Amino acid sequence: MSRIAKAPITVPSGVDININGQTVNVKGSKGNIALDVHHSVAVKLDDGVLSVSPVDEKSTDWSMSGTMRSLLSNSVTGVTDGFEKKLELVGVGYRAQAQGQKLNLTLGFSHPVVHELPAGIKVETPSQTEIVVSGIDKQKVGQVAAEIRAYRPPEPYKGKGVKYADERIIRKEAKKK
Repeated sequence: MSRIAKAPITVPSGVDININGQTVNVKGSKGNIALDVHHSVAVKLDDGVLSVSPVDEKSTDWSMSGTMRSLLSNSVTGVTDGFEKKLELVGVGYRAQAQGQKLNLTLGFSHPVVHELPAGIKVETPSQTEIVVSGIDKQKVGQVAAEIRAYRPPEPYKGKGVKYADERIIRKEAKKK
């Protein structure tokens, strides 16, 4: 049985939750998210507490209810606080510049890389070697950060490339003669 599904979600003030069949709409100060809940999961809202439970007592339903509880919790956190991922550029001449819904990257290629951002995602560049990806949807923020990192992942010899701010690169020793 999923212990995650048994934990209730406390809904902070300023967050509006509407349950319409198997669709849950979460609305807050940063925006709104609509989440389609799996058919084997039941969602209830009582006095500012959101609870998730399986329809049947099968183990697959318990695991799915744990997944849905995590997604609902992320939605509530997203519309109140939002999510962000920080990336760093390591390397001589590696630069980033945000321009509206585009991110211009200079990563040592013969051409500049232009990354188009999906709706609901904002990118800031506090300095030329830092990128901050933010938004209300945790999955979209992580996906965009992973796509940006995939242009030039960090290499193990000098550590050059695009890395997460909290990522630790394990270095290799160069070949000896």
